[in-house]
Amino acid sequence: MTEELRTVDAALLSHLQTWQGRAETLHDTITSAPVSGLSATLDREDPAPVPGTALPPLWHWLYFLPQVRHSGLGPDGHPARGGFLPPVPLPRRMWAGGRLRWEEHNPLLVGDAVQRTSRIESVTHKAGRTGDLVFVLVKHEISNARGLALTEEHDIVYRAASQPGDPVPVPIAAETGAPWHRSIMPDDVLLFRYSALTFNGHRIHYDRRYVTEVEGYPGLIVHGPLIATLLIDLLRRQCPSARVKSFHFKAVRPTFDLHPFGLNGAPSADGKSVRLWSNDHEGWLTLQGTAELF
Repeated sequence: MTEELRTVDAALLSHLQTWQGRAETLHDTITSAPVSGLSATLDREDPAPVPGTALPPLWHWLYFLPQVRHSGLGPDGHPARGGFLPPVPLPRRMWAGGRLRWEEHNPLLVGDAVQRTSRIESVTHKAGRTGDLVFVLVKHEISNARGLALTEEHDIVYRAASQPGDPVPVPIAAETGAPWHRSIMPDDVLLFRYSALTFNGHRIHYDRRYVTEVEGYPGLIVHGPLIATLLIDLLRRQCPSARVKSFHFKAVRPTFDLHPFGLNGAPSADGKSVRLWSNDHEGWLTLQGTAELF
């Protein structure tokens, strides 16, 4: 099986599905330095975090980072296939979306000792127009000394390398005229800082030669989790006292570093939820989600 594989047969899928049910538990501490770093990266004027400072929604992605030795990395900069995640032999892998739910009376706080238990919930296959797709669903449960604080379902998609003549997915026009809007220029420094904060070695976010010549994209790809974090940050800027109960989001189309992109939000009439979405410079929808509030 090579990195050029474009089809997944029944035997390979059956092998990959033996990873279903696998679990691992990691431990970490919510330290202040990553919080300060992400605050600066998002251009926020937050007070310096101290023990007891509540961790903003999605900022838990700064912790439980995979610190694989350099010799254990694959050609794309990610940890080599296998281990906890199944060894899907398709070269392109992306964070496709997720669903998160926070416990109202148990926020994650700076200074907390935390535990994350992760489980492979499913490995599924779909035949796409440009080759096969493999979807891996991972469920994370994050707890502190007070109990469960956050439950997250994380969707990972693996796909074949692009080939000349592959059909181009039809883009979806993003809604316009949102009550909330902000424009972001995804320059190299923004992408580097977020990659560094999340210890993300995936070369599609910083190696222009690799992403254009090997994976066939026109430019560096803006991290899906960064866009999701920026959308929640838009909500926080508009409603500083709001507390997020749940957030589900889906990546629709890649965003590249070549042009500014838009962040948009529209609160519901009852104030209990906010629709959030991003668009590229041509007005195409790139990521969409909904946040429910306590």
